[in-house]
Amino acid sequence: MNASKITCKNVWKIFGSNPKNILKNLDRSLSRSEVQEQTGHVIAVKDVNFSIEKGETFVVMGLSGSGKSTLVRCISRLIEPTTGEVIVDNEDVIKMNSSELLHMRRHRMSMVFQHFGLFPHRKVLDNINYGLEIRGMDRKKRNERAMEVLSLVGLDGWEDNYPRELSGGMQQRVGLARALAVDPEILIFDEPFSALDPLIRREMQDELLSIQKMVQKTMVFITHDFLEAIKMGDHIAIMKDGEISQIGTPEEIVANPVDQYVRDFTEDVPRYKVLSAGKIMRKEISPSTEKLFKSKTNIILDNVKVDDLIEKIADSDTPLPCCCSKSGKLLGEIDRSIVMRSMISRS
Repeated sequence: MNASKITCKNVWKIFGSNPKNILKNLDRSLSRSEVQEQTGHVIAVKDVNFSIEKGETFVVMGLSGSGKSTLVRCISRLIEPTTGEVIVDNEDVIKMNSSELLHMRRHRMSMVFQHFGLFPHRKVLDNINYGLEIRGMDRKKRNERAMEVLSLVGLDGWEDNYPRELSGGMQQRVGLARALAVDPEILIFDEPFSALDPLIRREMQDELLSIQKMVQKTMVFITHDFLEAIKMGDHIAIMKDGEISQIGTPEEIVANPVDQYVRDFTEDVPRYKVLSAGKIMRKEISPSTEKLFKSKTNIILDNVKVDDLIEKIADSDTPLPCCCSKSGKLLGEIDRSIVMRSMISRS
């Protein structure tokens, strides 16, 4: 298991005139609306705890007003938490002084926003190298680095254009390139693709996943779209009214939603695209399956997605052995009927 890159401990954010005093005397059984009605203060983030491993993509999702954007802004202290700890590489961001915080934002952390945030008067190349410019890097070196990431995001030949000459998807690629140019350890995405047309949005999702395979950054990704969350995330935190309802892998959340709020998100998800063989297998093992396992024939690994099994299972009239991807141990068996049920079941 990788070491934790970011850990949030008991993070609260309350908006109002005297948030620390309100928190000190807060009746925690009250709902967000009741607290607002009684105190005039708004609980945006309520006692949040989670850890993000180095190199993973951690998605924070929820409906509008759930607190997801406020929470992620607390990580970089664009918003000051009312209380709690935000630990990045064993350093508490909340305790950083101004110069330490500035250094972290310039050298270790970058953000990509929904509306691109490009400078209209600067050409693409100068937008991308902006973070390197404020670091004091000389023009030749920063332009060389900018051209490298320009190629990485698929914008070769556009370096001398202005943002107004680019499509929305291309502008978002420039925003991504600018974030990557400073080679940050952490990338934070605030609903980066929600303003794009569906086709361009899917292309950008695929592009980011492809880039992540190469660069292996720690990514925090905000979205209100559950399909986007399960596509992008190694782990997902689902928020409601400032609290986290559930944290898990896409598979864990789709297979075992903790409440109706989470279940509503998962209802229309194609389960066979999320669930793996290990989640749907039958644990009882028939003699024919034992025989196939011993002969190393038609073995299915437990971490393979059901979607990738369909063609193989369709041609088999007998159960196939399902084995642990790490140990090789026989765990159970899968047959055509199990796969078909997983494709239609919503339970």
